[in-house]
Amino acid sequence: MKSNLSEEEFINKKRKTQDENNNNGIVSGRHVNIQFVDPDGNKVGEEFDINLDETNTMDLNKLVNQLLDDDEYTPYSFCLNDTNLEVSYSLSESFDKLEGVSTEDVLKIVYYPVTPFKILPATRCTSSLQGHKEAVLCCSFSPDCDLLATGSGDTTIRLWDLITETPEMCLKGHTNWVMTLAWSPDSVYLASAGMDNTICVWFPSKCKEVFRKLRGHSKAVVSLAWQPLHLIEYKNGSSEESPVYPRLISASKDCSIKIWNLGTGSIINTLTSHTDMITHLKWTGVFKEYIVSSSRDTLIKVWNPETGKLLRDLKGHAHWVNTLALNTDYVTRASCFYPKGKNLKMNFKSVSEKIKAAKESIDNFKKRCKCERLLSGSDDNTMFLWDPLGENGRKPIQRLTGHLKVVNHVAFSPDGRFIASASFDKTVRLWDGHSGKFISVFRGHVGPVYMISWSVDSRLLASASNDSTVKIWHIASRKLKEDLPGHADEVYTIDWSIDGSRIASGSKDCIVKIWRH
Repeated sequence: MKSNLSEEEFINKKRKTQDENNNNGIVSGRHVNIQFVDPDGNKVGEEFDINLDETNTMDLNKLVNQLLDDDEYTPYSFCLNDTNLEVSYSLSESFDKLEGVSTEDVLKIVYYPVTPFKILPATRCTSSLQGHKEAVLCCSFSPDCDLLATGSGDTTIRLWDLITETPEMCLKGHTNWVMTLAWSPDSVYLASAGMDNTICVWFPSKCKEVFRKLRGHSKAVVSLAWQPLHLIEYKNGSSEESPVYPRLISASKDCSIKIWNLGTGSIINTLTSHTDMITHLKWTGVFKEYIVSSSRDTLIKVWNPETGKLLRDLKGHAHWVNTLALNTDYVTRASCFYPKGKNLKMNFKSVSEKIKAAKESIDNFKKRCKCERLLSGSDDNTMFLWDPLGENGRKPIQRLTGHLKVVNHVAFSPDGRFIASASFDKTVRLWDGHSGKFISVFRGHVGPVYMISWSVDSRLLASASNDSTVKIWHIASRKLKEDLPGHADEVYTIDWSIDGSRIASGSKDCIVKIWRH
């Protein structure tokens, strides 16, 4: 629905109230000129005068929807000037917290789209899932939120049914530690890899045997990524249920990246340019399609997945690059299952419906976020924010400093507004996703923080630590929301389901825990 109140009507209404107050001998509130600014820093509309003491977030929402001429009413949150000071309700209360600003200045109000739903923090463990015989090293919810996959040092992958929170099946095919898992964006295939130099692709809905065993790497495989769903096309003349298999990429300690044909199990291309083990891999196609890789050779490389050509090197780190994150990661992973409106659980009857929905999710994301950002975290204790294929892409946008030890893991919030980083220095830090500016530090863990995971509404962040706990952080208040003890040893891995209903954690204690509100 559209707002019925135009900008002019809004201002006239406020002035009428002000005139009535003056006639009744009531002192009028303070006035200030405001300028709306979008998340990328572009001015929207003209400057105009408002009554500071009579304006709240509801008024600001009406104004922004009117200015943008949105077909449907979209809720927004607001920050003042170039700070991360969020307007909680009253504009005047937030304004009074600004330093060095008066009503003579033009007040910049930056608006951010917010989800129409709110995810509740996990507060209790609903299941402790036993079965693995050694440490749980990785876990991942399927995008459709029907299954949880966990990989272990016992060489197995276990699938858990999320309705009953009970074992679904045990997948056996590896001969050494399972280090990484990746679901295809349509939730059909699961890829696993690890210390046996082999990639296993599973088709869980059909059978528990290996669908494809991909051999070609000479050392451990440490990272996997699927071709984004919205880029998949059908074969000419094929039936709707027989699309081209999604391609898969893998990165290894042997310094190579391989692109795989899932239909035949063959290697399409091998990308070699790194001189030390590759640590992380991403495949994106929201604005432009490319692959990005990080390595212990201190370099980040950007590749063309069609030709295998190296597009550019990103140089800046002084030590190993451990982790990568793109602001498009969440929408690419969630794909067709990205929540729409207040519907957190998406269902589809066909592959074509999934691909269509995936393209819609990508298009909606591009309306909210106008550019792609890459973040890298390193053993040099720093992070760099990049525009990977921009004109000045070889130079970082910002160097993010503050961590005192190795940066283990970084992740953009689903809306791209924030960055979170986890470090051996026992802290989680929060940064601005557009500029890279520091916002806050979350202290509470008493051991190194290994991994972080965002809630789909970008309001909450979960962290897993060496101290055997999971913690939930509230982004708006910058405070610890929930402390979740329960594991008997280090928590290596954590994931938050796309529908927001569950958090999974895996530990050295061989237990998988499910946490819910």
